[in-house]
Amino acid sequence: MAAVTSCELLGIWRALPGNASAPGWRSIDLFQKATIRVKAARHAPGNEEVVLVGFANCRTAPTSQLPQGQGFRIENVGLGEAAGEHHWLAIVRQPEGSLELFAAVVSDLCGLLDSGISCTEELVYQRLLGRVRGWQEFMRKGREGLGPEAELGLVGELCLLRQLIDEGVLLFSAVQGWKGPLDGLHDFQIGMGAIEVKSTMATEGFPVRIASLDQLDESQCPPLFLAALRFGSADSGMSLPEFVEDLRCLLEPDPAATRLFEQALHQAGYLDMQAENYSRRFSLSEIRMHLVDAEFPRLTPFSISTAIRRAQYELDLALIPADNHPLADVLEQLGVI
Repeated sequence: MAAVTSCELLGIWRALPGNASAPGWRSIDLFQKATIRVKAARHAPGNEEVVLVGFANCRTAPTSQLPQGQGFRIENVGLGEAAGEHHWLAIVRQPEGSLELFAAVVSDLCGLLDSGISCTEELVYQRLLGRVRGWQEFMRKGREGLGPEAELGLVGELCLLRQLIDEGVLLFSAVQGWKGPLDGLHDFQIGMGAIEVKSTMATEGFPVRIASLDQLDESQCPPLFLAALRFGSADSGMSLPEFVEDLRCLLEPDPAATRLFEQALHQAGYLDMQAENYSRRFSLSEIRMHLVDAEFPRLTPFSISTAIRRAQYELDLALIPADNHPLADVLEQLGVI
Protein backbone atom coordinates (compact mmCIF):
# COMPACT_ATOMS: atom_id res chain seq x y z
CA MET A 1 0.00 0.00 0.00
CA ALA A 2 1.23 3.52 -0.78
CA ALA A 3 2.47 5.60 2.14
CA VAL A 4 0.10 8.38 1.01
CA THR A 5 -2.42 8.08 -1.82
CA SER A 6 -2.88 10.74 -4.46
CA CYS A 7 -6.45 11.36 -3.22
CA GLU A 8 -5.16 11.94 0.31
CA LEU A 9 -2.54 14.36 -1.00
CA LEU A 10 -5.12 16.35 -2.95
CA GLY A 11 -7.22 16.65 0.21
CA ILE A 12 -4.22 17.76 2.29
CA TRP A 13 -3.21 20.44 -0.22
CA ARG A 14 -6.80 21.72 -0.33
CA ALA A 15 -6.80 22.00 3.46
CA LEU A 16 -3.53 23.93 3.67
CA PRO A 17 -3.94 27.74 3.76
CA GLY A 18 -3.46 29.23 0.32
CA ASN A 19 -2.77 32.74 -0.92
CA ALA A 20 -1.48 33.78 2.49
CA SER A 21 -0.50 37.41 2.80
CA ALA A 22 2.82 36.64 4.51
CA PRO A 23 5.42 34.77 2.43
CA GLY A 24 6.61 31.43 3.72
CA TRP A 25 5.74 27.76 4.14
CA ARG A 26 2.47 26.16 5.25
CA SER A 27 3.13 22.48 5.84
CA ILE A 28 1.89 19.34 7.53
CA ASP A 29 3.87 16.22 8.44
CA LEU A 30 3.06 13.20 6.28
CA PHE A 31 5.37 10.59 7.81
CA GLN A 32 8.89 9.90 9.02
CA LYS A 33 11.06 6.89 8.21
CA ALA A 34 14.19 6.59 10.32
CA THR A 35 15.88 10.01 9.96
CA ILE A 36 13.99 11.07 6.81
CA ARG A 37 11.00 13.39 7.22
CA VAL A 38 8.30 14.06 4.62
CA LYS A 39 5.84 16.99 4.58
CA ALA A 40 3.08 18.20 2.27
CA ALA A 41 3.22 21.95 1.85
CA ARG A 42 2.25 25.11 0.05
CA HIS A 43 4.51 28.10 -0.37
CA ALA A 44 3.37 31.71 -0.41
CA PRO A 45 3.11 33.92 -2.33
CA GLY A 46 3.05 31.51 -5.30
CA ASN A 47 0.75 29.01 -3.55
CA GLU A 48 2.40 26.04 -5.29
CA GLU A 49 1.70 22.47 -4.14
CA VAL A 50 4.89 20.98 -2.73
CA VAL A 51 6.25 17.86 -1.05
CA LEU A 52 9.21 18.47 1.28
CA VAL A 53 11.76 15.75 2.01
CA GLY A 54 14.19 16.29 4.88
CA PHE A 55 17.49 14.40 5.25
CA ALA A 56 19.29 14.52 8.60
CA ASN A 57 22.69 13.27 7.46
CA CYS A 58 22.84 13.18 3.67
CA ARG A 59 24.76 15.88 1.85
CA THR A 60 22.50 17.18 -0.93
CA ALA A 61 23.65 18.52 -4.30
CA PRO A 62 23.25 22.21 -5.26
CA THR A 63 19.91 23.06 -6.87
CA SER A 64 21.67 23.66 -10.21
CA GLN A 65 22.65 19.96 -10.28
CA LEU A 66 19.20 18.60 -9.40
CA PRO A 67 16.97 17.14 -12.14
CA GLN A 68 14.60 19.64 -13.73
CA GLY A 69 11.87 18.97 -16.25
CA GLN A 70 8.26 19.26 -17.25
CA GLY A 71 5.44 19.30 -14.71
CA PHE A 72 7.50 19.95 -11.59
CA ARG A 73 10.87 21.14 -10.37
CA ILE A 74 13.12 20.13 -7.47
CA GLU A 75 15.23 22.49 -5.37
CA ASN A 76 16.94 22.92 -2.01
CA VAL A 77 14.98 25.09 0.42
CA GLY A 78 15.31 26.51 3.90
CA LEU A 79 12.43 26.14 6.35
CA GLY A 80 13.74 28.42 9.08
CA GLU A 81 13.08 27.14 12.58
CA ALA A 82 10.91 24.32 11.22
CA ALA A 83 13.91 22.84 9.41
CA GLY A 84 15.49 21.45 12.56
CA GLU A 85 18.75 19.70 11.75
CA HIS A 86 17.49 18.47 8.38
CA HIS A 87 18.44 19.49 4.84
CA TRP A 88 15.25 19.90 2.82
CA LEU A 89 14.40 19.19 -0.79
CA ALA A 90 11.24 20.69 -2.25
CA ILE A 91 9.47 19.02 -5.17
CA VAL A 92 7.24 21.77 -6.56
CA ARG A 93 4.42 21.59 -9.10
CA GLN A 94 4.91 23.92 -12.04
CA PRO A 95 1.88 26.09 -12.97
CA GLU A 96 1.49 24.26 -16.29
CA GLY A 97 1.67 20.82 -14.65
CA SER A 98 -1.44 18.72 -14.01
CA LEU A 99 -2.32 18.67 -10.29
CA GLU A 100 -3.72 15.13 -10.53
CA LEU A 101 -0.57 13.81 -12.23
CA PHE A 102 1.63 15.65 -9.74
CA ALA A 103 -0.29 14.01 -6.88
CA ALA A 104 0.36 10.61 -8.50
CA VAL A 105 4.08 11.47 -8.79
CA VAL A 106 4.27 12.50 -5.12
CA SER A 107 2.38 9.39 -4.01
CA ASP A 108 4.90 7.24 -5.90
CA LEU A 109 7.85 9.13 -4.40
CA CYS A 110 6.40 8.75 -0.90
CA GLY A 111 6.08 5.02 -1.50
CA LEU A 112 9.74 4.90 -2.51
CA LEU A 113 10.79 6.81 0.62
CA ASP A 114 8.61 4.65 2.83
CA SER A 115 10.20 1.46 1.47
CA GLY A 116 13.77 2.65 2.03
CA ILE A 117 13.91 2.27 5.79
CA SER A 118 16.70 -0.35 5.64
CA CYS A 119 18.86 1.73 3.27
CA THR A 120 21.32 4.50 4.04
CA GLU A 121 20.16 8.10 3.62
CA GLU A 122 22.60 8.53 0.74
CA LEU A 123 21.13 5.58 -1.12
CA VAL A 124 17.55 6.74 -0.53
CA TYR A 125 18.55 10.21 -1.76
CA GLN A 126 20.06 8.81 -4.97
CA ARG A 127 17.02 6.60 -5.59
CA LEU A 128 14.72 9.57 -5.02
CA LEU A 129 16.59 11.67 -7.60
CA GLY A 130 16.54 8.72 -9.98
CA ARG A 131 12.78 8.32 -9.60
CA VAL A 132 12.30 12.08 -10.13
CA ARG A 133 14.31 11.87 -13.36
CA GLY A 134 12.20 8.90 -14.39
CA TRP A 135 8.94 10.78 -13.92
CA GLN A 136 10.28 13.80 -15.76
CA GLU A 137 11.34 11.57 -18.65
CA PHE A 138 7.94 9.89 -18.54
CA MET A 139 6.25 13.27 -18.91
CA ARG A 140 8.59 14.27 -21.73
CA LYS A 141 8.41 11.05 -23.78
CA GLY A 142 4.98 9.74 -22.87
CA ARG A 143 3.86 6.23 -22.04
CA GLU A 144 5.23 4.11 -24.88
CA GLY A 145 8.28 2.63 -23.11
CA LEU A 146 10.82 0.36 -24.79
CA GLY A 147 9.91 -1.77 -27.79
CA PRO A 148 10.79 -5.51 -27.84
CA GLU A 149 14.10 -5.02 -29.67
CA ALA A 150 15.23 -2.22 -27.34
CA GLU A 151 14.14 -4.30 -24.33
CA LEU A 152 16.31 -7.22 -25.49
CA GLY A 153 19.23 -4.89 -26.20
CA LEU A 154 19.08 -3.38 -22.71
CA VAL A 155 18.87 -6.85 -21.11
CA GLY A 156 22.04 -7.81 -22.99
CA GLU A 157 23.94 -4.74 -21.83
CA LEU A 158 22.82 -5.21 -18.22
CA CYS A 159 23.78 -8.88 -18.35
CA LEU A 160 27.28 -8.00 -19.55
CA LEU A 161 27.56 -5.25 -16.92
CA ARG A 162 26.77 -7.84 -14.26
CA GLN A 163 29.39 -10.21 -15.69
CA LEU A 164 32.03 -7.46 -15.69
CA ILE A 165 31.41 -6.89 -11.99
CA ASP A 166 31.46 -10.64 -11.30
CA GLU A 167 34.89 -10.80 -12.98
CA GLY A 168 36.24 -8.24 -10.53
CA VAL A 169 35.83 -4.90 -12.31
CA LEU A 170 35.25 -2.18 -9.71
CA LEU A 171 31.62 -1.10 -9.37
CA PHE A 172 32.20 2.50 -10.38
CA SER A 173 34.56 1.59 -13.25
CA ALA A 174 32.07 -0.91 -14.68
CA VAL A 175 29.14 1.54 -14.62
CA GLN A 176 31.26 4.45 -15.81
CA GLY A 177 32.31 2.36 -18.80
CA TRP A 178 28.70 1.64 -19.81
CA LYS A 179 28.18 4.05 -22.72
CA GLY A 180 25.37 2.38 -24.68
CA PRO A 181 22.55 4.53 -23.23
CA LEU A 182 24.65 7.67 -23.79
CA ASP A 183 24.77 7.15 -27.58
CA GLY A 184 28.41 6.13 -27.38
CA LEU A 185 30.01 4.53 -30.42
CA HIS A 186 30.36 1.29 -28.43
CA ASP A 187 28.30 -0.06 -25.55
CA PHE A 188 31.27 -0.25 -23.18
CA GLN A 189 34.41 1.87 -23.27
CA ILE A 190 36.54 0.29 -20.65
CA GLY A 191 40.28 0.12 -20.01
CA MET A 192 42.27 0.64 -23.20
CA GLY A 193 39.49 -0.35 -25.61
CA ALA A 194 35.82 -1.14 -26.06
CA ILE A 195 33.17 -3.87 -26.10
CA GLU A 196 30.18 -3.82 -28.44
CA VAL A 197 27.21 -5.87 -27.16
CA LYS A 198 24.77 -7.66 -29.44
CA SER A 199 21.86 -9.82 -28.27
CA THR A 200 19.68 -12.32 -30.09
CA MET A 201 16.88 -14.76 -29.34
CA ALA A 202 17.35 -16.65 -32.61
CA THR A 203 17.51 -20.43 -32.23
CA GLU A 204 19.28 -21.07 -35.56
CA GLY A 205 22.59 -19.51 -36.50
CA PHE A 206 23.81 -16.57 -34.45
CA PRO A 207 22.56 -13.45 -36.26
CA VAL A 208 23.44 -10.00 -34.91
CA ARG A 209 22.51 -6.65 -36.41
CA ILE A 210 25.28 -4.11 -37.00
CA ALA A 211 23.87 -0.59 -36.93
CA SER A 212 26.56 1.39 -38.78
CA LEU A 213 29.86 1.28 -40.65
CA ASP A 214 31.67 2.64 -37.59
CA GLN A 215 30.33 0.11 -35.09
CA LEU A 216 32.92 -2.59 -35.87
CA ASP A 217 35.71 -0.24 -36.92
CA GLU A 218 38.43 -1.26 -34.48
CA SER A 219 40.75 1.56 -35.58
CA GLN A 220 38.72 4.07 -33.53
CA CYS A 221 39.07 2.31 -30.17
CA PRO A 222 41.43 -0.67 -30.21
CA PRO A 223 41.24 -3.34 -29.01
CA LEU A 224 37.57 -3.81 -29.85
CA PHE A 225 35.63 -6.91 -28.81
CA LEU A 226 32.19 -8.04 -29.92
CA ALA A 227 30.16 -9.59 -27.08
CA ALA A 228 27.32 -11.66 -28.54
CA LEU A 229 24.67 -12.98 -26.15
CA ARG A 230 22.01 -15.51 -27.02
CA PHE A 231 18.91 -15.56 -24.84
CA GLY A 232 16.08 -18.03 -24.62
CA SER A 233 12.60 -17.48 -23.25
CA ALA A 234 12.07 -19.51 -20.08
CA ASP A 235 10.13 -19.23 -16.83
CA SER A 236 13.42 -19.66 -14.99
CA GLY A 237 14.83 -16.54 -16.65
CA MET A 238 14.73 -12.94 -15.44
CA SER A 239 12.63 -10.03 -16.64
CA LEU A 240 14.15 -6.66 -17.48
CA PRO A 241 12.98 -5.14 -14.14
CA GLU A 242 14.58 -8.07 -12.31
CA PHE A 243 17.91 -7.48 -14.09
CA VAL A 244 17.65 -3.83 -13.02
CA GLU A 245 16.90 -4.65 -9.37
CA ASP A 246 19.68 -7.24 -9.26
CA LEU A 247 22.21 -4.62 -10.32
CA ARG A 248 20.79 -2.01 -7.97
CA CYS A 249 21.40 -4.37 -5.06
CA LEU A 250 24.90 -5.13 -6.31
CA LEU A 251 25.76 -1.41 -6.67
CA GLU A 252 24.27 -0.40 -3.32
CA PRO A 253 27.66 -0.09 -1.51
CA ASP A 254 28.79 2.62 -3.99
CA PRO A 255 26.45 5.66 -4.14
CA ALA A 256 28.45 7.23 -6.99
CA ALA A 257 28.07 4.09 -9.11
CA THR A 258 24.37 3.97 -8.20
CA ARG A 259 23.91 7.55 -9.38
CA LEU A 260 25.58 6.84 -12.73
CA PHE A 261 23.54 3.65 -13.13
CA GLU A 262 20.22 5.39 -12.55
CA GLN A 263 21.11 8.16 -14.99
CA ALA A 264 22.10 5.60 -17.63
CA LEU A 265 18.84 3.68 -17.15
CA HIS A 266 16.81 6.81 -17.81
CA GLN A 267 18.91 7.68 -20.84
CA ALA A 268 18.21 4.16 -22.12
CA GLY A 269 14.46 4.80 -21.77
CA TYR A 270 13.86 2.51 -18.80
CA LEU A 271 11.44 3.94 -16.23
CA ASP A 272 10.34 2.15 -13.07
CA MET A 273 6.74 3.21 -13.53
CA GLN A 274 6.65 1.20 -16.77
CA ALA A 275 8.14 -1.96 -15.23
CA GLU A 276 4.88 -3.90 -15.52
CA ASN A 277 5.16 -3.56 -19.33
CA TYR A 278 8.23 -5.79 -19.36
CA SER A 279 6.98 -9.26 -18.50
CA ARG A 280 9.19 -11.30 -20.86
CA ARG A 281 11.74 -13.50 -19.10
CA PHE A 282 15.22 -13.97 -20.58
CA SER A 283 17.59 -16.86 -19.91
CA LEU A 284 21.19 -16.49 -21.10
CA SER A 285 22.14 -19.64 -23.03
CA GLU A 286 25.36 -18.61 -24.79
CA ILE A 287 27.89 -15.80 -24.81
CA ARG A 288 30.66 -15.25 -27.34
CA MET A 289 33.52 -12.77 -27.11
CA HIS A 290 35.27 -12.11 -30.44
CA LEU A 291 38.22 -9.83 -31.08
CA VAL A 292 37.42 -7.52 -33.99
CA ASP A 293 40.61 -7.39 -36.05
CA ALA A 294 41.72 -7.49 -39.68
CA GLU A 295 40.53 -11.11 -40.02
CA PHE A 296 37.05 -10.46 -38.62
CA PRO A 297 34.36 -9.99 -41.32
CA ARG A 298 32.75 -6.57 -41.15
CA LEU A 299 32.07 -3.42 -43.12
CA THR A 300 34.00 -0.27 -42.22
CA PRO A 301 34.35 3.14 -43.90
CA PHE A 302 37.81 2.15 -45.21
CA SER A 303 36.86 -1.29 -46.55
CA ILE A 304 34.11 -0.26 -48.96
CA SER A 305 33.59 2.27 -51.72
CA THR A 306 33.63 5.89 -50.59
CA ALA A 307 30.31 6.28 -52.41
CA ILE A 308 28.64 4.18 -49.67
CA ARG A 309 27.96 6.64 -46.85
CA ARG A 310 25.75 4.58 -44.53
CA ALA A 311 24.96 0.90 -44.08
CA GLN A 312 23.26 -1.52 -41.68
CA TYR A 313 23.79 -5.25 -42.03
CA GLU A 314 23.33 -8.61 -40.35
CA LEU A 315 26.25 -10.79 -39.36
CA ASP A 316 25.89 -14.53 -38.65
CA LEU A 317 28.49 -15.38 -36.03
CA ALA A 318 27.77 -19.09 -36.47
CA LEU A 319 29.61 -18.88 -39.81
CA ILE A 320 32.66 -17.10 -38.42
CA PRO A 321 35.68 -19.18 -37.26
CA ALA A 322 36.98 -16.40 -34.96
CA ASP A 323 38.21 -17.43 -31.52
CA ASN A 324 35.78 -17.21 -28.62
CA HIS A 325 37.70 -15.52 -25.78
CA PRO A 326 36.84 -15.98 -22.09
CA LEU A 327 35.68 -12.72 -20.54
CA ALA A 328 38.58 -12.78 -18.07
CA ASP A 329 41.05 -12.84 -20.99
CA VAL A 330 39.18 -9.99 -22.69
CA LEU A 331 39.41 -7.84 -19.57
CA GLU A 332 43.10 -8.63 -19.26
CA GLN A 333 43.70 -7.54 -22.86
CA LEU A 334 41.76 -4.35 -22.16
CA GLY A 335 43.98 -3.69 -19.15
CA VAL A 336 41.07 -3.71 -16.71
CA ILE A 337 42.13 -6.61 -14.48
